[in-house]
Amino acid sequence: MVRHLLADLQARGLDASRGLLVVVDGAKALASAVRRVFGELALVQRCTVHKRRNVTDHLPQAERTRVDARLARAFNDPDPHKGLRAARELASSLEREHPGAAASLREGLEEMFTVRRLGVGDRLARTLASTNPVESMISIARETARNVKRWRDGQMVCRWVAAGMLNAERSFRRVKGYRDMPALVAALARHAEEVTVRLTA
Repeated sequence: MVRHLLADLQARGLDASRGLLVVVDGAKALASAVRRVFGELALVQRCTVHKRRNVTDHLPQAERTRVDARLARAFNDPDPHKGLRAARELASSLEREHPGAAASLREGLEEMFTVRRLGVGDRLARTLASTNPVESMISIARETARNVKRWRDGQMVCRWVAAGMLNAERSFRRVKGYRDMPALVAALARHAEEVTVRLTA
């Protein structure tokens, strides 16, 4: 179903030819669908907030604050190589006493640093490393349709989703770190060019 949604977006004009950054939560199916539809042109950034939550859920209460602080420092390190190394070291330190937390941390770990590897500034990197902005929009859309009890057809669903997104639009604010957007666009274009050259060589 996710793959069909993405394919429909592509058919409607979503163009990945100059690179595409996709920020997702921990759902493996979503990341897999992105790769199947857009191939190597799409770069996946996993939500660091979801990852931190998932890891600490495997820990006893007394350990959560300390581990979360270390993980936050790793994810927010301006140097993605140092951040990744710190996260791996943390996973190793958790292995013996908390193997579930260690396994959760290691899963998809490389994709926690995608935005940092693109070389954008810290404010934009923090914004794009989380799904929180879009989740806020989804929450408002749900609230808009909360009193609908009977969904007649798909067209009605689309109309209510559109109404919810228009309501959410009123609370939209300028993206933090927006001045770095040209650097992000340029980095994605370079990535797309490298992929295209490699695939056509």
